[in-house]
Amino acid sequence: MSLPSTPAMRRIAFFGMFVSLSMVSACTVRPLYSNTPLSPGSTVTPAEQLASISVKPVTTRYAQQVRNNLIFGLTRGAGQPAVSAYSVDLAVKERIETTLVNQAGEDEDQPRAGAVVLTATYRLSDAKSGKQISTGTRSMSASFDRPLQEYATYRAQIDAENRAARELAEILQLSLAQDLARHGS
Repeated sequence: MSLPSTPAMRRIAFFGMFVSLSMVSACTVRPLYSNTPLSPGSTVTPAEQLASISVKPVTTRYAQQVRNNLIFGLTRGAGQPAVSAYSVDLAVKERIETTLVNQAGEDEDQPRAGAVVLTATYRLSDAKSGKQISTGTRSMSASFDRPLQEYATYRAQIDAENRAARELAEILQLSLAQDLARHGS
């Protein structure tokens, strides 16, 4: 490809190249968990900012599993912060679905597999002012077998709840990091 022959076309091509380069230089793609502060002029790293989030208490067993895993992920195992900059209200709902039904006889359908679906609704707010920063809903499912023994079915469902809670907490942690990054910019 050759440069345009007329001076006006050269100026237009140069201007187009200048605009393209300036647009590329404004791009702010970077790793979410880097040590670079989320907002310009800040000295707080993303890990420190996530560790300053406190998660309010919940009432159900599966919600407590999500909360515990979320606190562990946010603080890297250090527990709830003594003084928090942000707080999260967490509401978790559970739904049990039958995913596979075996037909044993004409009127004897027996569920053989199921899925636990946990849906978390969160609200991130500034701890000092109470001002809402963001809200969101995230969902995770985990499947489980339903053997003929009742206790084995119950235990498999509990294990599926724990798996779904662990993965849901990881998704929530990522969502909170993204929300704080958006809030900081």
